[in-house]
Amino acid sequence: MSKRVKTNRTAINKDSVYAIDEAVKALKGAASAKFDETVELAFNLGVDPRHADQMLRGMISLPHGTGKTARVVVFAKGDKVEEATKAGADMVGLDDLVKKIQDGWFEFDYAVAAPDCMATVGKIGKLLGPKGLMPNPKLGTVTPNVGKAVTDLKAGMLEYKTEKNGIIHIAVGKKSFDDKKLLENIQAVYDIIKASKPSSLKANYMNKLTLTSTMGPGVPVDMASLNG
Repeated sequence: MSKRVKTNRTAINKDSVYAIDEAVKALKGAASAKFDETVELAFNLGVDPRHADQMLRGMISLPHGTGKTARVVVFAKGDKVEEATKAGADMVGLDDLVKKIQDGWFEFDYAVAAPDCMATVGKIGKLLGPKGLMPNPKLGTVTPNVGKAVTDLKAGMLEYKTEKNGIIHIAVGKKSFDDKKLLENIQAVYDIIKASKPSSLKANYMNKLTLTSTMGPGVPVDMASLNG
């Protein structure tokens, strides 16, 4: 273990929980990588994702974005091609885009599709699905408004999904963000996850919340400090 990592880990008291403003300051103080680290929230939830009604999945729009511009491709034809292109899509196409992906190209973060293109996109569902890249109407990535979808994704909208152990990881910004922007992003994410509690859940819902950075230690967060 490097000296830097040892120092970082001892700077955080794992037996304490930190009010969210203190957690942000502690995280920044411990994050000493030479690049701009991504800041994430990790929710430990009491849900069982094996039950469909306890699988949390959706899209979140952060007030200040994530600090990263998403790479978005669009499956479209006709006038939707120009709409997606004007909105800033990184690549727009249909049969040609399908062929590129069949050949092993996956240099994108999100795929958007116009509804009339889904029959064609379905041909590569087995390639996109396991990577979490299949357009989905529930997530707003199958839509006639492809331009708006591209704009939203480029502005920092991101997907969240419960992992098999009941954990959700969500990026909330970069270390370089000022504290106010990070705190506002964190609050927005927390409020949405809190409001998404499955009605069928009888167990405790939000068990633990941790603030982390790419190379830094986890900071335990006192959820009461986010409850207003």
